[in-house]
Amino acid sequence: MAEHIYWEDFQVGRTVTLGEKHVTREEIIAFATEFDPQPFHLDETAAKDTPLGGLAASGWHSCAMLMRMICDGYLVNSSSLGSPGLDEVKWLEPVRPGDVLTARYTCVEARPSESRPNFGVCRMHYEVFNQFDRPVMTWDCTQFFGRRSADGSP
Repeated sequence: MAEHIYWEDFQVGRTVTLGEKHVTREEIIAFATEFDPQPFHLDETAAKDTPLGGLAASGWHSCAMLMRMICDGYLVNSSSLGSPGLDEVKWLEPVRPGDVLTARYTCVEARPSESRPNFGVCRMHYEVFNQFDRPVMTWDCTQFFGRRSADGSP
């Protein structure tokens, strides 16, 4: 197992590649059935005559898949202290059955918390690509991480 990741380990401008996710028809339909039961997420025939032009994963499913890649890639082995939320999510292209998604993140800002010396704050930009290296989603967020030293000293 890799070394535990703390706020000090994030370097502004550094891009890190996460794993991959194979998307299946069955999981697209299962997610949509429970959380986003619109016809273009449930049925190929119904989806054909929509702007998506065929069965596609819910954008929220795409977010959930990215979250899993983030967890598997580094988050569960980090000092993560959560997030106040997403600043922006963009769904750029439909995610289809059979797609193989890859993701990466870039740390765009890292600063110590002003109010909590044991916290560090990172702003992250995530990108998700399909097997044709076409971007399908981006999200920008702020994340909190614990610092190596509980009192915030280097």
